[in-house]
Order: sequence, then C-alpha cells, then structure tokens
Amino acid sequence: MEKRLAELEATISEPDFWSDSGRAQKIMSQRSRLEKEIDRQKQFETGISDAEVLFEFAETDEASRNELEALILRLEREVRQAEIQSLLSGETDANNAICSIQAGAGGTDAQDFAQMLLRMYLRWAERKGFKVEILDEQPGSEAGIKSATFRVEGDYAYGLLSAEAGVHRLVRISPFNSGGSRETSFASFFVSPEIDENIEIEILDKDLRIDTYRSSGAGGQHVNVTDSAVRITHLPTGIVVTCQNQRSQIQNRAVAMQVLRSKLYELELEKRRGQAAELEAGKQDISFGSQIRNYVLHPYRLVKDTRTKYEVTDVDAVLDGEIDDFIEEYLLHKKTGELAAGS
Repeated sequence: MEKRLAELEATISEPDFWSDSGRAQKIMSQRSRLEKEIDRQKQFETGISDAEVLFEFAETDEASRNELEALILRLEREVRQAEIQSLLSGETDANNAICSIQAGAGGTDAQDFAQMLLRMYLRWAERKGFKVEILDEQPGSEAGIKSATFRVEGDYAYGLLSAEAGVHRLVRISPFNSGGSRETSFASFFVSPEIDENIEIEILDKDLRIDTYRSSGAGGQHVNVTDSAVRITHLPTGIVVTCQNQRSQIQNRAVAMQVLRSKLYELELEKRRGQAAELEAGKQDISFGSQIRNYVLHPYRLVKDTRTKYEVTDVDAVLDGEIDDFIEEYLLHKKTGELAAGS
C-alpha cells in the first residue's frame, strides 16, 4: 500500500494533474483510502506495543490491568473490522451505493415495513458516518412507503450493503388490523454500486422513455406546481428509475441517469455471474419463501438470517440500525463458501 501511495503522490505532483478533474478526483479518493489503511496499520502496531508494556505491569498494578483489558477489547474490535473490510475486494466494493426498497406482499403492513427498513438503513448509515441522500420516495396509500431510492456515500458502502440485498420478512401483530391478528409482510432491498464516470455504460436515447410529473414530496417552491420529477424507463431491460427530490427537472434527470447507469452496471455483473435470472425472480416475488431474513415480533422476538442462521433477540436494536453483525456474518459466510467451492 505504501508503494502504491508513493505512485499516486508522484501522479498528483504532475503539473497537468487537475486537467482531467474526473480522473483527479478518483486518484485523490484512492489516496485518501490508502492513507486510512496505512494509518490503521500503524495504530495496530502502536496498540500491540502499548499492550506489551502494560502487560509487564498488569499483574501487580490494577490500573495497568484495567487499561490493558480496555486496549485489548478495542484492538479486538478494530481488527475484526479490518478483517471484514479485507473481504471487500470486489471491483466496486469500495464505491458508494444506490439503494432501493420496495414494499411486497402484505398490503399496508408491507408498506409500513418498507418504511421501517428505510429507517433501519438510514440509522445504520448515520452510525457509520456515511452521507445519505434520498433520491425518490413514494408514500403508501395509508401508511409507510411503496418504494424509496437513496444514495449512500462512504468507503465500502456498496460492499457492505450488498450483504443486505434480498427480500425481508416481518411477522407481528398488525397495528392496522382492528382484530389484532398476526400478519406477515414482505419488503425488498436491492443495491447497486455508484458508477464512476470513467466506466463506460452504453445507454442509447432510443432505448429510453422519459416521463415528467409533479413531485409529491418536499423539495422547493416549485414542488406540485411544475413537472419537475423525472421517470426514466430503460426499454430493453424494463428497469425504471425515478427522481423527484432535486430542485429542477434537469437535476432530477441527471440523478436519474446516474441511478440507471448504476443499475445497468449491476445487472451486467449479475449476468456475468450467471445470477441475473435469480435476481429478477427475487424482484418479482417479494413474498414467502424468498426472504433472506426474518424479523419476528410476535409470538416471540427474534431476527434471524436464513443464509447464515445468525440470530439475535434484540429486535428493536436491529431495526434501529444495528446490523453490522448480520453484514459481517454474511461476508464471512460468503467467503467460506467461495473457498469451499474453489477447493
């Protein structure tokens, strides 16, 4: 990493470095990521050195023993995070993420669950220090949301959130049913990497249908007055993207095109992996049997991942954004599966 950083520093010092702003920003981002990695490694080395010194005094000095225990716990947690990040070695794992949530089977309960998932991911991103921008949100007919699209900006946002892609299932006593019956509802979460402008994705004008309509949410003095919201349909694939939260139709169209580029790129990756059919089937059937995770609030309280079998009983914490353990377990599970397949 230090060798690569030195190469980037040499490139940055070239007189014409900023002549291509897109390339320059990409290199600056790479430099920042490498600097963080190198600094973390140095902090590990310092931590180990400090632990060795504290260990010499821990047997006879209680303060040293307490400090050593705290240091070991911190190092254990940070090394675990570094191990997880080492699993994110895909071409686009370090990219920002374009995320979408869609209510599935379950009527109003499903739309309410979709909003619960949106809040969960927004809270998770906030805990990570990531920046989030809501690009489009369609309110439910009675409560919750029918769908939402949002962008998560941060190191390895896509790699981490890709572990969450799939159908989620909620079991609870419905707050919308006067009979107090237990209801099951579904919502899906899908994610694409935000694509760098330097990656070529061919989008032909003849393949697009562009519709404009009046925005339905907050967003400026012209909302509900002018047709500023934009819906773009990619005819060959049937992919539909919308954006209504920018201040003008031009801005909404630009953001919608960026989202479309990301979705087309992800679709191409899935085709290469031979999983496009499964992905599309999952999108069409957001119902029982296709879920990756169950959130049970009644008759007992449990969140369980169907892929890794990892489970926790603190449902409220999970729905408040504490999903790192689920993400980490899946990434380790996926890596173990890849190693087994390779052998």
